[in-house]
Amino acid sequence: MLMWLAQQFQTDIGALRIFSFITFRAVFATLTALMIGLFAGPAVIRMLTRLKVGQAVRTDGPQTHLVKSGTPTMGGVLMLIAIAISIFLWGDWGNRFIWPLLLVTFGFGAIGWVDDYRKVVYKDPEGMRSREKFFWQSLIGLVAALYLAFSVAAPDNTKVFDVFWQWVQSGFSMYLPPKADLIVPFIKTFSYPLGVWGFITLTYLVIVGTSNAVNLTDGLDGLAIMPIVMVGSALGLFAYVTGHATYSKYLFIPYIPGAGELLIFCGAMAGAGLAFLWYNAHPAQVFMGDVGALALGGALGTIAVIVRQEIVLFIMGGIFVAETLSVMIQVSYFKYTRKRYGTGKKFFLMAPLHHHFEVKGWKETQVVARFWIITMVLVLFGLSTLKLR
Repeated sequence: MLMWLAQQFQTDIGALRIFSFITFRAVFATLTALMIGLFAGPAVIRMLTRLKVGQAVRTDGPQTHLVKSGTPTMGGVLMLIAIAISIFLWGDWGNRFIWPLLLVTFGFGAIGWVDDYRKVVYKDPEGMRSREKFFWQSLIGLVAALYLAFSVAAPDNTKVFDVFWQWVQSGFSMYLPPKADLIVPFIKTFSYPLGVWGFITLTYLVIVGTSNAVNLTDGLDGLAIMPIVMVGSALGLFAYVTGHATYSKYLFIPYIPGAGELLIFCGAMAGAGLAFLWYNAHPAQVFMGDVGALALGGALGTIAVIVRQEIVLFIMGGIFVAETLSVMIQVSYFKYTRKRYGTGKKFFLMAPLHHHFEVKGWKETQVVARFWIITMVLVLFGLSTLKLR
């Protein structure tokens, strides 16, 4: 909005050209989302408390969590509001990557909202049924994947449909250009060609998988939001250099025109996340809920796909990966031992992984701080792939 307004008057007021700089808008998108989150936070918490959307705590979990029962949840709404307003003000609405990113973020947020609302208002312990949730996630993920397959390959906004039509005319066997390949970090010239179907499949798995992985991680005060901020900020840097012809050539990464605009979204997500952490830090005044975890997880996956850094996301989001694997291992091992021995056994003391360490005797704040430290190290390692090729 502000960028468009500045363009209307920049011929008369030269200073308005500063709005065309991505870095300038990214900084103010961050600050805008941060200020909105900080100032709107108390009102949102009061509203959630008045609506009695209190968190239900697992009775089979750590006993220290029982005091959290009734703490307002669905606080992810605060972040989505802050991000939406910030993108409205500072984003370039004509950018072809902003719209699928917003579709995934707010589409997954809507799924999370319905799930949370059923749990805390209708007192339905299952919320949205797994199959129903997975159906809507898959539908949004596939729509985004289909669009991104051709938008990444297109040189600009006007060519997305042209690339799609070429694919149809080729009998659905057209190959995408090299910049749509799967990039292998630390190797300068190696990438794996995916083709359209491979790209769509990978994109779908990354978006839906990351969304659910972040949701599994959101179990302690402040545990999920800080890794989201760190990983999102790092992906913003990848987006900036990927959308810059000179930097991308120097760093041997594909140049994708328009990808730099994602830095605005990453900045808004970081600002909104830090504002939320102000109220989510131990002892939390509000919880993120599925509405925030599913939305922001999906956003991270979408950004990683656009900037062609899916493997780097896997590295930087190692905590999300470990939490997901812990649940998969726990469920698989329990089913295996029950089938083999007649009694199911646990591989971990409790899953997801953060609860395992709590049961072992770690304090909640210790688990959170140590997971943050691990994420920081992984993010730095992921950023090193920019130059180590």
